[in-house]
Amino acid sequence: KSRLQDAIFRPILKQHGQRLHDESPETRPAERNNMPSTKHAGIFRSLRQYHGDPSHSAAMDALYGTLLSPGDLAFDIGAHVGDRTSCFRRLGARVVALEPQPLAYRVLRLLHGRDDAVVLVQAACTEHEGTVRMMINSANPTVSTASRQFTEAADGAGGWQGQIWDDAIDVPATTLDALISLHGEPQFTKIDVEGYEANVLAGLSRPIKKLSLEFTTIQIEVEPICLDRVAALGTYHFILSLGETQTLVFENAIPAYDLKDYVFALPQDANSGDIYAFLQGA
Repeated sequence: KSRLQDAIFRPILKQHGQRLHDESPETRPAERNNMPSTKHAGIFRSLRQYHGDPSHSAAMDALYGTLLSPGDLAFDIGAHVGDRTSCFRRLGARVVALEPQPLAYRVLRLLHGRDDAVVLVQAACTEHEGTVRMMINSANPTVSTASRQFTEAADGAGGWQGQIWDDAIDVPATTLDALISLHGEPQFTKIDVEGYEANVLAGLSRPIKKLSLEFTTIQIEVEPICLDRVAALGTYHFILSLGETQTLVFENAIPAYDLKDYVFALPQDANSGDIYAFLQGA
């Protein structure tokens, strides 16, 4: 195993009997003793997918290196197991990382809990502060979501066979406005929340310099809502990448109406991608 696997997998396999930073051995003993193995397998899957491929990390560094400079502030909304947070730190940026899933959040604490340049927040991001209901996919937690419409769109869709959201939990919720008030305006905000992006943007009342939004072809109708919301905040131009390639489709940024045409013409098996928005003059 790699050092990363040893550092992460062994404590999880021991059901968190090893203390994670500021967590005492008495913390949540029932949770430690009763955590199902499916959840472990799911988080292992995410770790292998997002931290196990050096070429993935290198591609992220190349892309995000054009968006962030040392000392910049970045928001990682939907941080999951923290591959983007790790990338932003390699680039020298400060990070506020949000992740509502308890097990994924524990991984973030293990990776970044002692880094003074990273603020970890165990919460979802939406249009209001309080709580929100989240559907958990234990076997594939990277697609856990607060969007019921997303899980319904995935049901029976090509490429999504076998995906089961087998649990639901209430999680704390905050807004982008609240995060900006507390931590300052980010240079870049990454939003990857499985069909819940429009809800996240509804909690933002001011333009921000740069942001990215994940999209999926099974719920492509969310994208014009997101693009219209971004356009209502300021004058933006856009580019995008497909899947996890970290490769930009367009050489230059384009207006929202051209991007909508491109995204709606994508075949369903394109599956997903990220839209990058740049505020004019920022």
